[in-house]
Amino acid sequence: MRYQALLLFLSTTYAFQLPFNIPKIFSSSVPSIQAEQSPVSSTPRIAIIGAGAGGSSAAYWISKAKERFGLDAEIDVYESNDYIGGRSTVVYPYDNTSLPEFELGASIFVEANKNLWRASDEFNLTRRDFHELDSETGIWDGEKMLLSFSGGWWDTAKLLWRYGFLSPKRTESFVRNMINQILVLYSLETPTWDSIHALSEYLGWTDMVNSTTLGHLSSLGISTKCLLYGTGATGIAGGNFQLFEKFLNSSKANVYLNTHPSSPQLWSVKSSRGTLDYKAVILAAPFHSTDILFPLSVSDQVPEVPYVHLHVTLLATTSPTLNPAYFGLPSSSSVPHMLLTTNQGTREGRTKPEFNSISYHGLVRDNEWGVKIFSDHEISDEWLNTMFNGHVGWVVRKWNSYPKLPPTFKFPPVKLDRGLYYVNSFEPFISTMETETISSRNVVDLMLNDEFNASICGRSVSAVDSKGEQPVEKLPTALEESAKKDFVFGWDC
Repeated sequence: MRYQALLLFLSTTYAFQLPFNIPKIFSSSVPSIQAEQSPVSSTPRIAIIGAGAGGSSAAYWISKAKERFGLDAEIDVYESNDYIGGRSTVVYPYDNTSLPEFELGASIFVEANKNLWRASDEFNLTRRDFHELDSETGIWDGEKMLLSFSGGWWDTAKLLWRYGFLSPKRTESFVRNMINQILVLYSLETPTWDSIHALSEYLGWTDMVNSTTLGHLSSLGISTKCLLYGTGATGIAGGNFQLFEKFLNSSKANVYLNTHPSSPQLWSVKSSRGTLDYKAVILAAPFHSTDILFPLSVSDQVPEVPYVHLHVTLLATTSPTLNPAYFGLPSSSSVPHMLLTTNQGTREGRTKPEFNSISYHGLVRDNEWGVKIFSDHEISDEWLNTMFNGHVGWVVRKWNSYPKLPPTFKFPPVKLDRGLYYVNSFEPFISTMETETISSRNVVDLMLNDEFNASICGRSVSAVDSKGEQPVEKLPTALEESAKKDFVFGWDC
């Protein structure tokens, strides 16, 4: 995986475990989108396919242009599922909505994720800190516990001893520099881009995009064993999907669940609702997972994206700790409540870990804890009973996927055709809830400029060119603007 896959997960390890479900956007017979010249109606329409982070925020960004500058357009949002939120969904232990919910997909964000943070403030949603996840953390390699730590001076000393005195500082500097670079996308000088490769060049990430995580860290003098860990994870009380419901409610878009899109002039969209014409269509779902029949001139432009296939197991247990015997520890030992794994031993010919991560997520009810497990295979009931000393109650299993993000030069186009735009073109670059909202803002600005001679913030749009350059103020000065924590482009203009 390329390191930039970790970028907007920022200062938390928890996000490294997040699987992302790839929804089937249309559940009816195979739909299609065809390029056709159609008569223009009195009110132009914009179709958005997908009601997750990208689609819901795209509707919101369009609504800001309507609110600020009187843009005359109707918005239709189509979603095959019967809920809003896409990959952000929740389940309740024992199907009891009075108990704390579990996020099945995208679980957390941090303060540097400025769009989601700002949205939670603007929509008066309650953020909750995952203090229960800040307990002791262990690193398991499949055969032995390499390390356990909770942040004290002795734990810090052990980290420095294992990973070297320079690696943690170099890692911190590397992550801080990346955060500073991406903050330009929230500043007044944020570029627009119709090429992900050009954006990568603009940010100075070309070498990183074409390297593996281990290779790039090694080139910076950072130990390949060095742990990327931090705190500050937060989520929305009641479920992150509420952010995306609020985006759509505020946009006043027409939302069609269990169905799909339509509008005038260039694109004709067929669905269970019939055939409708749209001035522009924004695809906010993974291209190859939608089952939409696009013209070959469009589909040939979008390369297949490899996906990591993960299994998430959610459960409730009355066991206050994992089984020490499994980890070769004395029976009196307390196993860390957060266990991450490393394949370092696997690369050296030792046993592969049977899971990716295990984390206790606080109390479900008195003397019963919620636990989340990620693995590359389905976890059996027998294994769970062994791991939790026979004290397992409610269990839910779900299979999920998220992009692998291998080194690459090739990204999908942001603009697939005149009037057809692709939010998820950003996913092979960075894949998070937050970056979907950044990508959708860029797509909306391009679309408004092309089709309506407008924009979200009333400025002329000038896209980053193929050399990663833009005829606006350059990156270092833009970073000074982005350092103003209160300003978020799109929200404030």
